[in-house]
Amino acid sequence: MVKNFLKAFAGEIANDQEADSVPDTRLDSHARRLEILDDFEQAGITWLWATDTDSHLIYLSEKAAENLNKPLDELIGLPLVALFKNDPDNPDEKSDRPFKYHLSKRSKINDLVVHSIPSTFGPEDRPTWWMISGHPKFDDAGHFQGYRGNAKDVTVEYQRKLEDSRMAEFDSLTGLANRHRMNNRLNSLLGAFKTANRSCAIMMLDLDRFKQVNDTMGHPAGDELLKQVAKRLRSIVGKSGEIGRLGGDEFQIILPDLDDRGKLGEMAEKIVKIISQPYPIDQKIATIGTSIGIAIAPFDGVAKDDLIRSSDLALYAAKNSGRGQFRFFSANLKNDEEERRTLVEDLRDALVNDQVELHYQPVVRTDDHIVVGFEALMRWVHPERGEISPAVFIPIAEELNLINQLGEWALRRACRDAQLWPKSIWVAVNVSAVQFANNGFPEIVMNALATSGLDPERLELELTESVFMGNSDTIDTTFKVMKEMGVRLALDDFGTGYSSLSYLRSAPFDKIKVDKGFVDSCTQKDKNSAKIIAAIISLSEALGMETTVEGVEAFDQFTLVCSKGARYIQGWIYSKALKLEEIEEKLGSGEFRIEPAGPELYRPDRRTVFRRIGAIHENHRYDVVMRDLSQSGVMFEGLLGVPLGTKLVLDLGGGQLVVCTVTRSDEATVAAEFETPLVSDGAGGLCTRHRVSPYDLCAAGMPLAALPPGNYPLTPDNSPASGKPRFMQVAVGGG
Repeated sequence: MVKNFLKAFAGEIANDQEADSVPDTRLDSHARRLEILDDFEQAGITWLWATDTDSHLIYLSEKAAENLNKPLDELIGLPLVALFKNDPDNPDEKSDRPFKYHLSKRSKINDLVVHSIPSTFGPEDRPTWWMISGHPKFDDAGHFQGYRGNAKDVTVEYQRKLEDSRMAEFDSLTGLANRHRMNNRLNSLLGAFKTANRSCAIMMLDLDRFKQVNDTMGHPAGDELLKQVAKRLRSIVGKSGEIGRLGGDEFQIILPDLDDRGKLGEMAEKIVKIISQPYPIDQKIATIGTSIGIAIAPFDGVAKDDLIRSSDLALYAAKNSGRGQFRFFSANLKNDEEERRTLVEDLRDALVNDQVELHYQPVVRTDDHIVVGFEALMRWVHPERGEISPAVFIPIAEELNLINQLGEWALRRACRDAQLWPKSIWVAVNVSAVQFANNGFPEIVMNALATSGLDPERLELELTESVFMGNSDTIDTTFKVMKEMGVRLALDDFGTGYSSLSYLRSAPFDKIKVDKGFVDSCTQKDKNSAKIIAAIISLSEALGMETTVEGVEAFDQFTLVCSKGARYIQGWIYSKALKLEEIEEKLGSGEFRIEPAGPELYRPDRRTVFRRIGAIHENHRYDVVMRDLSQSGVMFEGLLGVPLGTKLVLDLGGGQLVVCTVTRSDEATVAAEFETPLVSDGAGGLCTRHRVSPYDLCAAGMPLAALPPGNYPLTPDNSPASGKPRFMQVAVGGG
């Protein structure tokens, strides 16, 4: 059969009688041609194939069958498309037309790269890439007879091209997409989504404290850390998006068709928690964190550069608010960035000009409500902007390498102030990981104590687990010197992020502080916070340590943590941070006793706000003032005569529309319950899950009179509404 087909392929079809009449020289020529073709196939230079009119194989070179690891007789008769298909990642891009399309149109095939379909063969068979060519054969009457063609195994060359293509688009260290690929991907998505009116979100991440890992553990450790971070990101994002490493410790995640800020926030929180878990590297432990900025097209930008800039601004806001957080982009972040530039310049002069001061929050013994100590909290009072949060200026100080100077000042000032208090009262000072890793830190502490005359036992240094990220020998030495000196050590924020019991075993802590995050949710039935608080207190007692519970604000929290064994509390239920002169006044009697005072129930999600919003009902939009906001509802003022059960659409600004039902109406004050609860905006506030463009509302037929102020094209279908408003709008203050 093979010899006969080779005759046909060579154009030498003849029956036996015709062959007998051919001169011997011609027979020699036929035999020679057949021999050459046979040798050609056996050499594997190229393979021959042919199909019938239904594109089923009627011939395939034996070498090709060997390459496909299948007996030839099992391949003959199979549809050609059952063996091969176009490769979607063809770097040559010579043809993007599907293989099936060529065959169905009976068009000529020129050097088309296809690959064998793995499912056709055994599980251990490797896929091969072929460069295939063929031409359709027609008889004299124009009837299609099938394809005749040749193919060549280009697996080695093709895989090399794939690798070259991959190197051009992927990061060699982590295997993630590089900046070039991410930019192309984002451009492509935004272009397609713009025409289809679809959304796309991007997350911009960078790693907090990554530089310290490089500096203290070496660049190889930093590289290994980046690989582990990439692996964790893949496990979280999965197939829902594409992850890229843009360079250094900067990462980007593209999430097509996702604008639900609730889901985005949940993913961001998960990323922050998982990235913050410890990393085992060379028998050591590295600890880092991450901050995330989120922007969503089309609301935060419709072009690549605009969307990236928005996510960058959100990332800066997350970092400047204390790190280890996420932020959604909002228009006011542009002003925040400009303000931060000014603060960077001003912070250098703040210490010199006496703009930084210490306030002290009492730590109270629950048995008798006596103050036993104070935590020193740094405050920056700007001459023009007023008080600036430490969450804003401490990260700036770290970036400007001012944290050692700032920390030494705080330590000296706290010791000096505490020396004026009764000897039964101690003072706690926060120490950053950068300070603690400084070889000269023990000497700074000794000088502060010597200069002030403060007893070392009255000084408590508050540390977080991040101190263990530095050089282990230096850290161990510093711990040893501190204990020999008699200074107390407290582990702050225990139970959050990357906490490890090994820290308690290896470091001589005197106290564990329970983080406020557990206290905020300790009274919620669907949380385990109360059990965690009880476990931490029990652990501290078992290890001979004290426990201070932070952030207690209401009596339901107070009662619960006391029932779990809390002996010391630091929180607003006793007092906010006080100025030095306030403390001296209250300590005049020699004993400072504070009775707890606060709300009966803690309501973490309700915020008092004063801003103008829109209330839309039927064809009318009313301007009202929002007074109170929670995840589930709102209270506003400005409308009279609104019946209970009335459906309203509230415009919270920035495309945030929320449907609600009126539950209380008292003169001009209205309370309403949301149909869909709000979600966290990452900045301590609340936002809607989705946003709606006013233009989409207009296109959907909502009357223009009900829309927020703006430039909307007037059309016959969207002309201003007529008729009288149902409710009376009244002027109120605020906003």
